[in-house]
Amino acid sequence: MTEGGGAMGPMLVIIVVLAGLALVMRWAFGSGYGRSPRAPEPADAGLLVRVATVSAPETARALRAVLSDAGIRSTQRTPAQHRTDVLVFPDDADRARALAASFPG
Repeated sequence: MTEGGGAMGPMLVIIVVLAGLALVMRWAFGSGYGRSPRAPEPADAGLLVRVATVSAPETARALRAVLSDAGIRSTQRTPAQHRTDVLVFPDDADRARALAASFPG
């Protein structure tokens, strides 16, 4: 037997331990593949301001009908599940908030 042959055992143990450590680190600090991602923050609404947030798009459409009857232009966006924002121009925001506060939906 040669002198270098006896060092293979400890070297193999070190390689196995390092490989195991690498797998544990990848699991603990990995990108989270397979996990559900966090909902992204809503994008900037530009010139519009949010006056109400409701739980369903149908409720938002009903509120928008009330705002339309009052002569207020509006739109809606759904940034997350069970959350729909109603947006208006800043000049109409105070009146729209007052109508949204009295909206039964």
